[in-house]
Amino acid sequence: MIPKIILGKGPHATRRTIGYLFGKGRANEHTDPHLVASWNDFAPDPGRSPHRNPKDVADQLAAQLDQPVKMLGDKAPKHTVWHCPVRAAPEDPILTDEQWADVARRIVAAAGIAPDGDEEACRWVAVRHADDHIHIAATLVRQDGRRPSRGYDQRAVQKEARRIEVDYGLRRLKPGDGTAAKRPTSKEHFKAKRQGQDATAREVLRLRVRRAVAAASSEAEFFALLEATGVTVRPKAGPSGDVLGYSVALPGDVNKVGEPVWFSGSTLASDLSLPKVRQRLSDTAPEPIAPRPGDPWHQATAATERIASHLTFGDDHAAQGQLVALGAALDLLPVTAPSAAKAELQLAAAAFERATRSRITADRDSARVLRRSVQAIWRHPDAAGDGSGPAMLLDAALTAVAFAIHWHRTHQHAQQEAAAQQALVHLQAAYGTVIEPALGDLARRAPGQQTKHRYAHHLQRAVPEHAERIVEGRAWDALATVLAEAETQGHNAATVLDQALSQRSLDDARHPARALTWRIQRLGQRHASGPRAQAAMARSTALHPTAPASAAAVPSSQRSPARPR
Repeated sequence: MIPKIILGKGPHATRRTIGYLFGKGRANEHTDPHLVASWNDFAPDPGRSPHRNPKDVADQLAAQLDQPVKMLGDKAPKHTVWHCPVRAAPEDPILTDEQWADVARRIVAAAGIAPDGDEEACRWVAVRHADDHIHIAATLVRQDGRRPSRGYDQRAVQKEARRIEVDYGLRRLKPGDGTAAKRPTSKEHFKAKRQGQDATAREVLRLRVRRAVAAASSEAEFFALLEATGVTVRPKAGPSGDVLGYSVALPGDVNKVGEPVWFSGSTLASDLSLPKVRQRLSDTAPEPIAPRPGDPWHQATAATERIASHLTFGDDHAAQGQLVALGAALDLLPVTAPSAAKAELQLAAAAFERATRSRITADRDSARVLRRSVQAIWRHPDAAGDGSGPAMLLDAALTAVAFAIHWHRTHQHAQQEAAAQQALVHLQAAYGTVIEPALGDLARRAPGQQTKHRYAHHLQRAVPEHAERIVEGRAWDALATVLAEAETQGHNAATVLDQALSQRSLDDARHPARALTWRIQRLGQRHASGPRAQAAMARSTALHPTAPASAAAVPSSQRSPARPR
């Protein structure tokens, strides 16, 4: 059950609200609007007065609601109307008028509008439009002339809604922490629907601004990227001429007088205000020393693999910073990924956006490598021309998101946990469309049977519990290819395979051959050690065959749910 508070102001705010509640709706969606409850239980009902003009009854109802406000004259508050739609989930049972009336009374009591037993409380009505929702409208002056005590009313009605869900057996939503981005209004949804758009202007702008933040390395580049993606930008300058903020609009998105509909960064999301954007750009700005050259897909994958360790063993601030960086990576992935995976990746990024924000302050310093490498991919998406780059990164992202679910669950971040779970589903679907072409390309270059037999023999010695599944798996030929290519680069196949096996346990991998393929492909492209170093590494592996690395050290009781790899 979702309650949402809207405040109204102006001399005709009450009559305007009543007119909307008992009208046909913006898209003729109001069917049989009628009162189910009111402050005195006998307020005039424009929807149930067959012998009177409905307009006259609406005027009478608005006048009665407005009476305490009018008594204050010029001392009336700026906002005089409290409007709260309350909607049930589509799968919920249909409540009766009496049950909706109980819901309304509990909501206004929780909000401080009309506490139980308070005969001098604000005047209010509850109007039912359809089976699944009501609208509560109240005037914000008590009948004794005082203002209602409604501090933190949005949080209070949300908590009461969670209790109502339990009492009536409704779908139970996750409790929030006040960090979610503002949802589009019903007016914005109706506007998008009229224009044949799948998303509201607010949602489109939020996505484009997030991508620009993820891709930019400076404030100037941030604004340039916004304009390059078709966003109209309006900087807000102070008296000194310094830019203090910004607003954005979509071309063609205008109000009823033909003016652009502007959204400030902070109204799109709290972390998209200009001060927050500047802080993020500053926290992750490149250091004066040039980064070590290399394949950005491999660097991004390695950095993403380390997220699990940060979430398991790092402090909360560093862990939150890693989640912000992972969200930025997911924001940019749809731009660089194969077309077949774009739709699912966009849904994954949109879902995971909620999982990147909590009340824990993010320390982004440890996530610089991931941010820079993802930016490099965005600028040069064809760096991994064989298609293995996106597959590798997605494989690591699946693990990182699984650990994010566990981390949020541990910290009782219910909404963030649910968002990460939803993102994982979309990532798994995208991974399925990316993995097959990449593995097929590798498999076509597989070495001969004698070489594969040699690799299988070492697997049998190193991981006998997984060897049969790996050799019989669909990715075995691809794994053999990357082992052979590692040997071509001067690596010892047995040593590099042992290194890959030590990076993380295969116990929760549904497709261990896939997981090893991407690890070995990255290891094989590193500079090969000399014979003495390889011999020393082999001796170390023999002495410590189960030495954990990063997430491999996570106890089984703390591991996240298994996911396909």
